[in-house]
Amino acid sequence: MESIRAVETGTRDLVGSLAKGLAVVEILAKAPAGMRLTEVAEKAGLTRAGARRLLLTLVAQGYAQQDGRHFLLSAKLLSLTRLWLGGASPWSYAEPVLREISQAVGESCSAAVLEGEDVVYVARVAGRRIMSVALSVGTRLPAYCTSMGRVLLSDLDDAELARLLGKAAIRANTPKTITNRDSLMGHVAEVRRAGYAIVDEELELGLRSIAVPVRNRSGRVVAAINVSTQTARLSCEELRASVLPLLLKAAAKIDDFLALQ
Repeated sequence: MESIRAVETGTRDLVGSLAKGLAVVEILAKAPAGMRLTEVAEKAGLTRAGARRLLLTLVAQGYAQQDGRHFLLSAKLLSLTRLWLGGASPWSYAEPVLREISQAVGESCSAAVLEGEDVVYVARVAGRRIMSVALSVGTRLPAYCTSMGRVLLSDLDDAELARLLGKAAIRANTPKTITNRDSLMGHVAEVRRAGYAIVDEELELGLRSIAVPVRNRSGRVVAAINVSTQTARLSCEELRASVLPLLLKAAAKIDDFLALQ
């Protein structure tokens, strides 16, 4: 496996036996019904004797169990996962994912949830200062004219969306801000079809952003993540081509984490 090969060709500071044991855990995790010794050895690229020692060690430590000729993971790993999750906000675990994007594109990356007519920032990794107002966790912005807001609004059905926009305080922040409620309904419908939103200078002149949804285990949109940039740095086409794939991968990682909640 790749993780084992990386250790074998890596530095002296890495523990090869630990990497091999973790690789075996990953293999067993993909086989809830269990696997035979020979199957584990083949998938891990180990000898039968080496795989047997690792499997028996996992059994002895309570992380796996043996049922006849089959080995399978035990519930002890689930207990460790629960302990790791603790009571901390899931966004504390998502922040490293956002940081990876921010470092890759050199721009700010944020996450937000919908509260009434606004988006509320729940995580943020700042890049260059791009807005006249500093953003941080807890900042509220109107949903109708932000990329994360439109992604979050796209999970509402038409009746819910019409009610929300009907009571929202909609104003023109810039000459480009869409204020017509029917037009906003159409833009949100397009976001629903496309799976992402780009908002170009509707919140503030010189600012554009792209956002994608974060979904829970039932497929509902529970949050959004975005990258914001200055119009002089990245065009809308460049956001679609280079930033959108990174955001979609990041959202998938966060989706997987939220599925554990």
